[in-house]
Amino acid sequence: MSPDTRAPWPLKLAAAAGLAFLLVPLLIIFIYAFTTEERSFAWPPPGLTLKWFAVAWGRTDLWSALTLSVQVGLISTFIALILGTLCAAAVSQTQFFGRETISLLVILPIALPGIITGMALRSAFSIAEIPFSFWTIVLGHATFCVVVVYNNAVARFRRTSGSLIEASMDLGADGFQTFRHIILPNIGTALLAGGMLAFALSFDEVIVTTFTAGQQQTLPLWMLEELIRPRQRPVTNVVAMVVVLVTTLPMLLAFYLTRDGDQIAGSGK
Repeated sequence: MSPDTRAPWPLKLAAAAGLAFLLVPLLIIFIYAFTTEERSFAWPPPGLTLKWFAVAWGRTDLWSALTLSVQVGLISTFIALILGTLCAAAVSQTQFFGRETISLLVILPIALPGIITGMALRSAFSIAEIPFSFWTIVLGHATFCVVVVYNNAVARFRRTSGSLIEASMDLGADGFQTFRHIILPNIGTALLAGGMLAFALSFDEVIVTTFTAGQQQTLPLWMLEELIRPRQRPVTNVVAMVVVLVTTLPMLLAFYLTRDGDQIAGSGK
């Protein structure tokens, strides 16, 4: 007779309470995106309307901020994929003095408070006399995007059998062929998941962007500025709802892609 694996009702109740604590505020934001009230967040909303979606669609400053956020996110993710993968390969596939120290230094930016990273970057740019621009935002975001890719890639590298790579080289494959047919199939989903998570983090970033953006506005900075304006506050909630959807879908897809990460390509051959 198999044991009963059903959770007791107090545990289910606690799980439901935890989900409610996390999701109810987001639900309120969604509701306020349809409110007829322009200046305040009255509860319950006096009425519901779809006009704020049309207003948001017509805001050129919103589209400029969105375009900047997408561009920064894509380029930061691309840089993170290259640097994070190379670093993960070096740390996981080779032995050298100070390897663990380097691994710690790589993940340090995401462990530090964002304001510390932002202050450090701003000071470095000022000392180097680098003007604040699109590229300073990219470099700031890349510091923590690399960590996300590195963590995903190094975990998958360590589960990849070194004998597969050695067998490939023994059979006459060059470095590119080994990477294409052996390494990439094993780490591909981890890189894809890490890239999507890195993009989501970059798209949402506020603190580091504040210190590195200069006069430019990414979408989160635009939303912060809009919150202090007395009119059309529901536009901010419309944008917030879209941001939640944009950042949640990649995270769910990343979870789906990495849930079978313990299955290594070629390990059964």
